[in-house]
Amino acid sequence: MVSLPDGLAVVVKRDCPTCELITPVLRQLAGGNERLTVLTQDDPSFPPGLSGVVDDTDLEKSWHLNIETVPTVIRIKGGRESARAFGWHRGEWETLTGVRGLGEGLPAERPGCGSKTVDPGMVDELELRFGGVSFASRPVEIGGYEDDVEACFERDWSDGLPVVAPTPVRVLRMLRGTTRDPKEVLGMMPPDYPACTVEKVAINAVMAGCKPEYMPVLLAAVEAALDDRFCLHGVIATTMYIGPIVIVNGPVRRQLGMNSGVNVLGQGNRANNTIGRALQLTIRNIGGGKPGGVDRATLGNPGKLGFCFPEDEEGMSWDPLSVERGIARGKSAVTVFAGYGVQGIVDQNSRTPESLAKSFAMVLNAVFHPKTFPGPDVFIVCSPEHHRVFRNAGWSKARLKEELHKLCVVEADKIIRDVDGCAVGVPDKLAGKTLRKFRPDGLQIVHSGGTAGLFSGLLVGWGAAAEINSQPVTKEVRG
Repeated sequence: MVSLPDGLAVVVKRDCPTCELITPVLRQLAGGNERLTVLTQDDPSFPPGLSGVVDDTDLEKSWHLNIETVPTVIRIKGGRESARAFGWHRGEWETLTGVRGLGEGLPAERPGCGSKTVDPGMVDELELRFGGVSFASRPVEIGGYEDDVEACFERDWSDGLPVVAPTPVRVLRMLRGTTRDPKEVLGMMPPDYPACTVEKVAINAVMAGCKPEYMPVLLAAVEAALDDRFCLHGVIATTMYIGPIVIVNGPVRRQLGMNSGVNVLGQGNRANNTIGRALQLTIRNIGGGKPGGVDRATLGNPGKLGFCFPEDEEGMSWDPLSVERGIARGKSAVTVFAGYGVQGIVDQNSRTPESLAKSFAMVLNAVFHPKTFPGPDVFIVCSPEHHRVFRNAGWSKARLKEELHKLCVVEADKIIRDVDGCAVGVPDKLAGKTLRKFRPDGLQIVHSGGTAGLFSGLLVGWGAAAEINSQPVTKEVRG
């Protein structure tokens, strides 16, 4: 806190026409019976002709006094503020100071100027300097001639693309996007298992290019990924293609301006791309999940840079994914799925749900390999034009899933090893059996994409035995 003597205090800056205008008023008050303290924000020699002007060019006193406009006049009584006025208004100043005939010959009133404490970027800088802000994370000093981007590359903090340097002021701004305590531990982050705190996630959100308002979604995604059911250590370490895919539901999609339409799974939308990237950077930089280390993916997939998209809830007749998975309607949520993609479904001819379901099933039966049974979990991204075929026929999502499970079966005799000269297949002991491609909960459907184009897609998961591999996890988005 700032301590000022009893009497009157006026905060001014030279770069303010109104402050220049009231210089005679300040001299008049200085010659009165009360003590006058003048704090100057930009020039210790201003106002001229006054003694005892306080140099506040570091803005510490102005910040503690919560000055937003100059000039501001404050009455101090018993060491505390009892009244204030800002700008120049003769009547207000005379009432506050108790001095009549102030500023004779001056205009009766003039608006003030913005305090230097509210200049662009200064609010956060001043809070860091004087607000008692502290970070638990270790600061890393960058040399004066080092390039920030190259410094991050050299320290192995990057996913292969340039990152935004996580300066203290940027991290502070990012933390303002959530009401959660920066020290809150979300879980232990594999593969190295250090504590993953809100503050550390914020640092990686800065690096990914997120806006502060993305933080609640990102934190929910991190919590989902750290859920034991998701098996993040396995997702990182497997030689399979997979990585975390984040699907967003609820009002937060629109609040953040997320794209659920044209090119929904591609580039071009800041929220879509940076939230997914921030999750991956969090895994890399906090948990140590780096390619060539614990990350042993044979091929990987481009989505491992970041894969996040929202469901188009407004354009569909089905329940949103989050509602199916137990989140109350109208609430925001994320579902994190270990998968890769996109495997396309191209059907521009089917006009009945029966025909289109068969097209979907043909592609689904080839997931991993046509002779691999059972297959992994799969998320079907159903485009608006394909959805319209099911909607017009009155098919619910449950009806479509039921039909696909019926169609995704095969006689084991056709896919036994070495049948048709292909060594891939099921063992001989399954001869004579009928096999299902997917476990009962192994197919999920979301609605997204542009309104033109009869194309849908599959996001293929990890392994067939979901109970010992990774399961999708849904978390409600909190503040």
